[in-house]
Amino acid sequence: MTVLDALQTTLADEHAALYAYGVLGARTSQASAPLLYDALTTAYRRHRSRRDQLRTMVAEAGGQPVAAAAAYDVELPVQGDDRIRTAALALEVDGTETLTALVAQSSGSVRAWALTEVVWSATWQLELGGEPETWPGAPELY
Repeated sequence: MTVLDALQTTLADEHAALYAYGVLGARTSQASAPLLYDALTTAYRRHRSRRDQLRTMVAEAGGQPVAAAAAYDVELPVQGDDRIRTAALALEVDGTETLTALVAQSSGSVRAWALTEVVWSATWQLELGGEPETWPGAPELY
């Protein structure tokens, strides 16, 4: 896999994460679950920024950024704060694995950026109720 391929894979993952966070956010009440709502909003903003940066990185690597799909599968029903939090946690776990693969396939500024994002997603898993892991994003090392 080339760096460009890894960037495109990560970009595609971000498109899907943004869609899913939109669905989760729409099922969360700012009034009744303000902490969860804030966590989802923060994650959505981070993923949107990540997606935008990946588009730039793909173009700089000579590629045409992969487009988002019209829709993505989100397992429903995702209702209730616990299920929403669990779904958001799963998004971060998947994203951490994809970003870890980008770290492994890249070097220089791309690797440094990807590692920063891995750390954010791994840390954000704790915000969403996840458990600390020795090697987040690299299940083959457990």
